[in-house]
Amino acid sequence: MAREPGTIDADGHVLEPHDLWQSHLEAPLRERALRFARNDRRLEYIEIDGRPFPHMPAGMTGLFGVMGVESPDPTRAYADSIPFGASDPAERVELLEREKLARAVLYPTLGLLWDSVVEDPQLADAFARAYNRWIADFCRGSGGRLVPIAHLSLCDVELACRELERAVADGCRGAFVVPFTSTRIPHGHPHHDPLWARAQDLGVPVALHPAMEPERCSPLTRFDGLGGGSATPDAVRSWYSMALSRQGMQQAFATFFAYGTFERFPGLRLGVLESGAGWIGAFLDKLDAITEAGMAVSHATGLKLPPSEYFRRQCFISADPDETAAPRVVDHVGAHCFLWASDFPHGDHPANYLENLESFVAPLEHDTRSAVLGANVARLYGLD
Repeated sequence: MAREPGTIDADGHVLEPHDLWQSHLEAPLRERALRFARNDRRLEYIEIDGRPFPHMPAGMTGLFGVMGVESPDPTRAYADSIPFGASDPAERVELLEREKLARAVLYPTLGLLWDSVVEDPQLADAFARAYNRWIADFCRGSGGRLVPIAHLSLCDVELACRELERAVADGCRGAFVVPFTSTRIPHGHPHHDPLWARAQDLGVPVALHPAMEPERCSPLTRFDGLGGGSATPDAVRSWYSMALSRQGMQQAFATFFAYGTFERFPGLRLGVLESGAGWIGAFLDKLDAITEAGMAVSHATGLKLPPSEYFRRQCFISADPDETAAPRVVDHVGAHCFLWASDFPHGDHPANYLENLESFVAPLEHDTRSAVLGANVARLYGLD
């Protein structure tokens, strides 16, 4: 297909080396690294900090690189399921050439697991730093076509500030945090202000990105006994959990309005990734309505503008190419706020994302289409 020049994938993923944390963690912490092992049935599983990772049963490690595959083989190992372009920078650049894409902004895969179980601030910081050093090196020889984004932990705000500054100096063009905190302190709470101030001063965006969540954050906690009919309870729980996965992102995002974070940091650029975009119009309408109706509450939050104005001024959101409602709200919300993302090579999205992308942008006006396809992400991350 013909692709508009400057088209950029705003949220692609890498499949990290299986021994990344074993090789990149500082020596005293290597025994606590994320690593792969096999059980007595020879099924592969993941250990983190010396314990089996509880949110992924053995035999599931081959799921990470199976975009478009419905029934992966449970005996297949992580290293045997890596598709072309997912773990080698030269291959990824070649894949961009094949797909006629200018750049890809890159996020982790295995790195989206450990936040759910690591609560030791020093270990969390070391896990993040190990990945950030590796992804900066991964992208360094790509001529700017692969864009590294740093992973930050909110276990310790001062450590996160130091790592953001170090990672940006090393070449990372922004950072992300997961939509929950081990401390249970909301993202927008003033406790985290030093990090948002540092991002503002450095001029780099920070995004919320979904990750494996601890059980206390799961939508499965609302009901007992999910399951029934012809489906197994595990299948029902899995489908239900995936269907509602964006709710955690919405809750984390809402805290920045509840605590008036955007008013305190007008230069902060905050993104919402991999959660769809069709909902954002109704979400902002609701925030504006309750802000206008509840003046006392709104005053307490420190908001001086309608939430939709803060969003247009400071926020961005990624759309999935297979969304059909999102194109209808782009111009209403603000075309300069929207990006698109492939999620390559993860299996929870279809493999024909480029075909879907053509359909997604087809109803958009030319200038809006150019903005969504690449100009917005280039501006946000300061890409030439």
